[in-house]
Amino acid sequence: MSRIAILGAGAWGTALTISLARRGGHQLTLWAHSVPLADQLAETGENLPYLPGFTLPADVAVTSDLPAAIFEADLLLCVTPSRHLRETIAEIAPLLTRNQILVSASKGLEHTSFLRMTQVFASIANNPCAVLSGPSFAHEVAAGLPTAIVIASSRSEIAQAIQRDFASPTLRLYTNDDVPGVELGGALKNVIALACGVSQGLGLGLNTSAALITRGIAEITRLAVACGGRRQTLAGLTGVGDLVLTCTGALSRNRSVGIELGKGRRLSDVLTGMNGKIAEGVSSTAAALGLAARYGVEMPIIQQVDDILEGNKSPREAIRELMSRPGRDE
Repeated sequence: MSRIAILGAGAWGTALTISLARRGGHQLTLWAHSVPLADQLAETGENLPYLPGFTLPADVAVTSDLPAAIFEADLLLCVTPSRHLRETIAEIAPLLTRNQILVSASKGLEHTSFLRMTQVFASIANNPCAVLSGPSFAHEVAAGLPTAIVIASSRSEIAQAIQRDFASPTLRLYTNDDVPGVELGGALKNVIALACGVSQGLGLGLNTSAALITRGIAEITRLAVACGGRRQTLAGLTGVGDLVLTCTGALSRNRSVGIELGKGRRLSDVLTGMNGKIAEGVSSTAAALGLAARYGVEMPIIQQVDDILEGNKSPREAIRELMSRPGRDE
């Protein structure tokens, strides 16, 4: 897979491009939806709005022309925000060739359909696909700090090929065939990170955070299993690993949004202050509840996060309600 198109020039897309370029052996094209961003990246090599301080190698092509970006690419690494994935794939679907591989690196659920990202792929195109997920801050991947993630596909030969082609001394990939478990772990941990941020913003301490992380993985696992995932997947990198990172790391956007909500700020004001950066948990919360309702799965933490986001409860009321739920076995 020597020709790779990275679709999405946010922090994560840029970091993955830098990692792949550092590894070598690929012809890389980075597509930016924004023409000014593409021009700035092509001129300076630095992604000032989303990942300042790192420079793309000179041999990485940058474009805002989507058909040109995917032309003759062996693999399309999709790193757009989840809410833009459908329109992006729909635009290029008539141009795709049968053997081009679609890989999602977007950690979210489609807002209205509750579909996972590979399900969005399947609803539009008939191409082989995979999902890349796991505990990985873009800044640290770009800096070349050791990172371990997962590549999942129902076709083992695809997962193994991507494992070989993406792996480097600083990026280690594990294969998995549990696509629902990997995707739901990546999407739902963002919602639990919002809850952990809220608890920190309220000054509730480490006991509260530990409880939210532990009971959060229980909620995520219940839904993933109901959707066909495996319990052991959520005990690995794309479950517990990603959840711990996002709930405790200072670089987590979702945790940061939760902190501000816990301090009493309005969601609209917090999002405006992010200058176009995306906290996927905000849009994934309602979709997670919709999916949970479809499968009859109880998700009390995620329900309280939704009530906070919708302005139906204050953060303190939400925590109080969680603590006053009837006792049960673990």
